[in-house]
Amino acid sequence: MTGTPESLLKENERIDDLERNGYRIIQRKDGFCFGMDAVLLSGFAQVRKGEKVLDLGCGTGIIPILLEAKTEGSHFTGLEIQEEVADMARRSVKLNHLEEKISIVSGDLKEGVKLFGAAVFDVVTSNPPYMNDAHGLKNPNERKAISRHEVCCTLEDVVREAAGLLKPGGRFYLVHRPHRLMEIMEKLKCYKLEPKRMKFVHPFCDRDANMVMIEAVRGGRPMVKVEKPVIVFEKPGVYSEEIRSVYGY
Repeated sequence: MTGTPESLLKENERIDDLERNGYRIIQRKDGFCFGMDAVLLSGFAQVRKGEKVLDLGCGTGIIPILLEAKTEGSHFTGLEIQEEVADMARRSVKLNHLEEKISIVSGDLKEGVKLFGAAVFDVVTSNPPYMNDAHGLKNPNERKAISRHEVCCTLEDVVREAAGLLKPGGRFYLVHRPHRLMEIMEKLKCYKLEPKRMKFVHPFCDRDANMVMIEAVRGGRPMVKVEKPVIVFEKPGVYSEEIRSVYGY
């Protein structure tokens, strides 16, 4: 492989422009592609200069790549259980010449602490599967099912490993669905991750929220700030100014 698009692409794959630093990402034409939730989380997460970041269930590598573009973190690691998807993420890292800044590791996030050690990251992010067995039919496409449903991990698995991987005072950033908010809060509290910031995402200003982003601090003091919500569309087909800014338009 030379690092050119032609040499890095495999059958049934395409390259999408990320509108950040000239970065691009490889995705399958028939596979699960990153969505707005991942892009919004990359804008919500705060990574300081020199910090080490881990993304649990990184998929095609969208969050590590965007965080590298947007922040001054020293190193970004993505952990992905599906080897085919992890390989795609590695090729995207190579495509953008980011091998020194981003590592993609194949493995099960349920064994995150075993893989990396305890208390080694300043920041952990996750855009996990939203649906458990009580919510919706599983997608017949295995890759999409693993991305959308709790097939390989549960919410508790994600929160537990994030807590174990974070340094004291480290920050966990999660995007999820509002209908599971109480469960999320219970799990965070159970593993000593104190919610500090929360931001809801609404498709339109008069619609219910369909996403929530949360920052939790390992060992933090109780106090949560609910920030101004994100409104995705000003009107049908027209993104809001905040969305255009997050996407780099």
